[in-house]
Amino acid sequence: MFHRIQIGVCLLILVAVAAAAGWSLPRATAQDQEFSRELLARARVFPEIGPGVVAIKSDSTGRYYVLAAPANAIAIYQVDGKRIGQIPNANSHGAKIIYAQDIDVDSGGRLFVADRGANAVKIFGRDGSLEATIPVMGPMSVVALPGGEFAVAGLRGAQLVNIFDAQGKLVRGFGEIPGAAAGESRNKPLSPGRIYGDFVGHIYFVFSDLPDPTLRRYDRFGYASYEASLPASDFTPQAEAKRWTTITIEQGATPAETKPEIRALGADPITQELWIALGDELVHFDKDGNRRAAYRTSTKDGARIEASAILVERDRILIAADPLGIFDFVLPERQSPASSQQ
Repeated sequence: MFHRIQIGVCLLILVAVAAAAGWSLPRATAQDQEFSRELLARARVFPEIGPGVVAIKSDSTGRYYVLAAPANAIAIYQVDGKRIGQIPNANSHGAKIIYAQDIDVDSGGRLFVADRGANAVKIFGRDGSLEATIPVMGPMSVVALPGGEFAVAGLRGAQLVNIFDAQGKLVRGFGEIPGAAAGESRNKPLSPGRIYGDFVGHIYFVFSDLPDPTLRRYDRFGYASYEASLPASDFTPQAEAKRWTTITIEQGATPAETKPEIRALGADPITQELWIALGDELVHFDKDGNRRAAYRTSTKDGARIEASAILVERDRILIAADPLGIFDFVLPERQSPASSQQ
């Protein structure tokens, strides 16, 4: 007992000396805190959707559009999750989708399909009628923009993003491939990355070539407002094994030696905050590209959910995982201005 009192007194003295000298005792960093968080799915939605989910979109009326394997049709669901059709349909009059790589929906409910199999972007009306077929070589991702324009990122070219007008005319392009990435793989017939959009017309380019997971935000005219990177060392198998040991289903497994890569991105329709996925890790950025928090996503029974598509809504996040399907998560409380400065 006497020894415990001595130790306690010593600790109090050390604290007092540190405070007088202006020192601070070690505290858990924001990064240490954020990796302790776990986000469990509440339920599986659109249960008939299984493997190969590439994109989940919604329109202004609340209808959902899901692109999944075999990538030749887009399933349509109403607000309650009931399937109500697909595109192409009878109104498409024989128009086909060969192999869709990505989709987006504009404010008027038109569906934009990056049909890599046809080397074209196809635009379908809300009723499924084919409105336009715009030749684009190897479209890998597409974003609908205000004013009828749309953005495309394709196989490796001189610029990252090309913008087409409502008539399908190429009107501008922007974004240079970073020198290191271009020098390392300029001969590879691959895409340097893919694009995502939000409700106000921003274009988020996610690089696939850079050593660290990196995204850059553009407006539709090519002005880059910020670039955000995540240290690859935070997502190495060693770092993952150290941080994530509470899921017993994974204990004892040997992580694969793969380069961390952003696999999905969703923008908050209200705040323009971003949620990006690297494996089963969901990272939260504020609207200015500052990293705020991170979560590990899994089902209630502990199965890891590695996102292939994300849709952020007012009060929830839908996350697709291959081959598990699409899951509903509560939207973690948004950062207040006061808490974001702490």
